[in-house]
Amino acid sequence: MGNRQRGLTFGSVAEDYERYRPGYPGEVAAQVLAYASEPTRTAVEIGAGTGKATRGFASLGIAVTAVEPDAGMLTVLRRESAELDITPVQATLETFATSGQFDLLYSAAAWHWTDPATRWARTVALVRPGGTVAFFGSPTRVDDPDLAEAVAAAQRAVVPDDDVHPDGEREPRGELRWPGTELEASGMFTDVTQRRIPGKDTVSRDDFLHELSTVSAYLVLTPEARVDVLRRIAAVLPARVPLDRTVTLHLARTKESR
Repeated sequence: MGNRQRGLTFGSVAEDYERYRPGYPGEVAAQVLAYASEPTRTAVEIGAGTGKATRGFASLGIAVTAVEPDAGMLTVLRRESAELDITPVQATLETFATSGQFDLLYSAAAWHWTDPATRWARTVALVRPGGTVAFFGSPTRVDDPDLAEAVAAAQRAVVPDDDVHPDGEREPRGELRWPGTELEASGMFTDVTQRRIPGKDTVSRDDFLHELSTVSAYLVLTPEARVDVLRRIAAVLPARVPLDRTVTLHLARTKESR
């Protein structure tokens, strides 16, 4: 299955995605808005999922257009966000059509599903000159080196490491990482910035396994293979699993003159 097709597998687990995937700390939206050079009143989110990040921005009074290709995910987003100024749209970045531009474009753990050949030109078309773009995510990481290696070993026979981290999370920390590298290389943006927002968590063994089961690398497996690899992982886990919830945030501005 191709990378972009994998991005359309989440609808089958939309309810579990909403229940077991973590949300984002308020500091993410706060840092994005503080970085913006002008007031942010409108935003478009690409790959909104069930609204984990959507609600954080909309709750600050921003009118969010939530673009999500999967109908099942949008159903949950609508239910969980009914009282906020959110406009759900079933589309991808490539198919989304609008007559105006936004103050902010952001994507939470979904930008790697977009088309590399067109994503930056599409971004510039959707954001006003001098507007803000923000990309952030916090992949599921065990916060214990020995336990992390035990989990990796348990899954490796069925799920390759690169499949678990399709967004380049395995790149060395401390250097400018993707998509910051592409933002700079495109020449379409200014003031490219990478930040890390630390976070820790501890969840039960069952909750951790449910969270893993919503990751695309597991969703593309056959039901039998998925049950097998989750059983292998469960066998090496303690009752409580420590997790690193650090968020990596990339920020940039569209150029004032085009």
